[in-house]
Amino acid sequence: MSAVQQDKPLQEVGFAASILRQEARALMLLANGLDTVFCGTVDCLYSINGRIAVTGMGKSGHVARKVAATLASTGSPAYFIHPGEASHGDLGMLASGDAVLAFSNSGNTTELSDIVLYAARRNIPLIGVTRNADSLLGRHAAHLLLLPLVPEADPLDCAPTTSTTLQMALGDALALTLMRRRGCSPEEFHLWHPGGTLGRKLLTVREIMHTGEGMPLLPVSAPMSDVLVLMTGKGFGVAGILDRSRLAGIITDGDLRRHMGPALMDKKAKQVMHPDPVVVGEDTLAVAALRLMQENKITSLFVTNEEKPVGILNVHDCLRAGVE
Repeated sequence: MSAVQQDKPLQEVGFAASILRQEARALMLLANGLDTVFCGTVDCLYSINGRIAVTGMGKSGHVARKVAATLASTGSPAYFIHPGEASHGDLGMLASGDAVLAFSNSGNTTELSDIVLYAARRNIPLIGVTRNADSLLGRHAAHLLLLPLVPEADPLDCAPTTSTTLQMALGDALALTLMRRRGCSPEEFHLWHPGGTLGRKLLTVREIMHTGEGMPLLPVSAPMSDVLVLMTGKGFGVAGILDRSRLAGIITDGDLRRHMGPALMDKKAKQVMHPDPVVVGEDTLAVAALRLMQENKITSLFVTNEEKPVGILNVHDCLRAGVE
């Protein structure tokens, strides 16, 4: 292999790294340039009664599709409207309570003109994302988010690269700021992402715990013979001991070994149990419950509501549900 051939991979890595650094610098310019216009845009999108119609043409259209999906998945109902199709009937998708979020690097994309003018005639709030304030989009936008005037990352300054990176990042910033404004909880986020890795990550204990007759529970006065039968029959390796309806303690296989002897069967559950067991609430994320079991080197824990047991969770329940 010649020296030129050996140097080629290093040259390509260096070129690729320079592209990333160029786009990173552009993102920093965008971040440092955010002002109260961004806050006004968030206020506008937060206050609408309808949905956010996200639009763009070409590469900006691909960005718009992704931003619409991100908005919808973080609590801000949104949809993508194709500028070309809008001119042929899809403008009917826009309702009076909606807002339009339009992406266009130049701001003068021909296909956007009908959406821009339709929004103006119908008094639909228009948010423009462009680097050209003196453009059709820039002049008609109620809220104008200007992108920094930086060249594209490609050597010819032609292929949409840096500009689409900026659009995508600004769309993420809008979506997540709105999500923060709405006070989105993990439970709500799980409702929007029930499948895949995100769904498993956001499972709550309530969704996989055993309840009712599935719980191994006995009163503090129960003889140890009953405790052994219960622990064997339920298969959790633990028994919850109740003082009236309160979870007063638990008995585990380890407790049985520590009290093993001729007098074990003469004892009551209260004499063998250990108090203050590790418990979680119903809304605890399953991944957090699994981590708690691992940290305490236990395989089961009770789920309580105001000290009353409402369920029990086993480490195998978490693993079967795909929680890691």
